[in-house]
Amino acid sequence: MVRIAPSILSADLGRLAEDVRDAEAAGADWIHVDVMDGRFVPNITFGPAIVRAVRKATTLPIDVHLMVVEPERHLAAFAEAGADGLSVQVEATTHLQRTLHAIRELGKRAGAVLNPHTPEENLRYVLADLDLVLVMTVNPGFGGQAFLPATLPKIRRVRELIDQAKQSIDLEVDGGIAPDTAHAVVEAGARVLVAGHSVFDQPDRAAAIRALRAAAA
Repeated sequence: MVRIAPSILSADLGRLAEDVRDAEAAGADWIHVDVMDGRFVPNITFGPAIVRAVRKATTLPIDVHLMVVEPERHLAAFAEAGADGLSVQVEATTHLQRTLHAIRELGKRAGAVLNPHTPEENLRYVLADLDLVLVMTVNPGFGGQAFLPATLPKIRRVRELIDQAKQSIDLEVDGGIAPDTAHAVVEAGARVLVAGHSVFDQPDRAAAIRALRAAAA
């Protein structure tokens, strides 16, 4: 089963609660929150207060991607705000296994995120500590970027790692995901599709999510 996780990076923040409820009613499976600190990536976006507002607006799982330096310093705040899963960039934390363990100690799903240039071998020794792997299919920091086809072989290799480990780990992709790219990433092994522009910027969000599911199939 392919899950669709609309990213609030493309939502109208002036009506955030309404947009989140609309996405849930349209058939979303998760709500994705991109947290950027202006250091790991050039943009600055959301903090725990936004996650708290999203939590009040939906019963769906909230999938938080921390694009921040030293994410271990912020785990508890986002967990308390209502995140169901916390994913950290492998490039941003010195002790990845320790950080993943800390996320699970908070009772949350632990995820590791690979940038387009980051080798999947970084995951090999932490597979037992993972609930999710997120492969970035654009360089992180801004919404609305074009999908990078060169990431498809990496998605396949991560799929192989997960299957060989016989672990229950979700494989998620984020960046340029739309009906014209969904089939390729799912064929490569992805099972969770983060989509911002292709959901929130569409006049009919239910139709947009149906189009993603149809393309994924």
